[in-house]
Amino acid sequence: MRPTKVYLLDCGTMCLDRSYMFLDAGLTGPCRFPVYGVLIDHAEGKFLFDTGFDLAHVGKTVAWTEPMQSALQTIPAQLELAGFRPEEISHVVNSHYHLDHCGGNRYCKHATTVCHACELETLRAPPAKEEIGYSEISFAPGLRAKAGPAAEVVGAATDIFTPRFETLTGDQEIANGVFLFETLGHTAGHYSLLVKLSNRRPMLFTADACYTQQNLDLMCIQAGNHDPAEARRSLQHLKDLAEKHDAELFFSHDPQSWPAYLRAPGFYS
Repeated sequence: MRPTKVYLLDCGTMCLDRSYMFLDAGLTGPCRFPVYGVLIDHAEGKFLFDTGFDLAHVGKTVAWTEPMQSALQTIPAQLELAGFRPEEISHVVNSHYHLDHCGGNRYCKHATTVCHACELETLRAPPAKEEIGYSEISFAPGLRAKAGPAAEVVGAATDIFTPRFETLTGDQEIANGVFLFETLGHTAGHYSLLVKLSNRRPMLFTADACYTQQNLDLMCIQAGNHDPAEARRSLQHLKDLAEKHDAELFFSHDPQSWPAYLRAPGFYS
């Protein structure tokens, strides 16, 4: 069996105030942070975990996050850099459906889309306070269509492609050595990813269960969580998972850790 390879795909940067990133920690000031996806080239398929943001959508919807993304930081360009094409992706796996984690889904037209069942439910009908976070539906524009013949016509006319959704609950091994662990709280159905490799320690991608190493050190969650108490429990769960599996943690939005991460076309194996 050929070895698994993991590529980190640079999808650009966004900016938030530290008071948002470190809730009630007394930290302030703007913080520009990375956004990235994870490509797992595996014997059982090519799995893309999170796909960053779409610059036009984020610029229109949450311009105050000051998104920056070059043409080389889009999903198609990053996949090409790693030696792949979007149509080769067999599975798009989303940690959750916030707009900075699924903006490139629409390019992977042949992929099965994997998510927690609660995430798909929220994406279909987000509560008012979460509408902006769940506003990226370019990969499934007919998902929120109202019932009736007119809605079917609109959906058919605007749909870029109709993804095949595969929903999960609980912890799951989705391929040999590729695990999704529930780390709830940031959203109702948030998943973190662990990948076991042949030549190094396992890689544990926190996604938005933990933005940065500093969040973990301080045991401090960010603002904007679906369930803050559950989010705090998930910080400890990530610590426990890392210890149990002797895994190296990779944080979703950490400007201090990011420079040391190997990015495509480089890979981990």
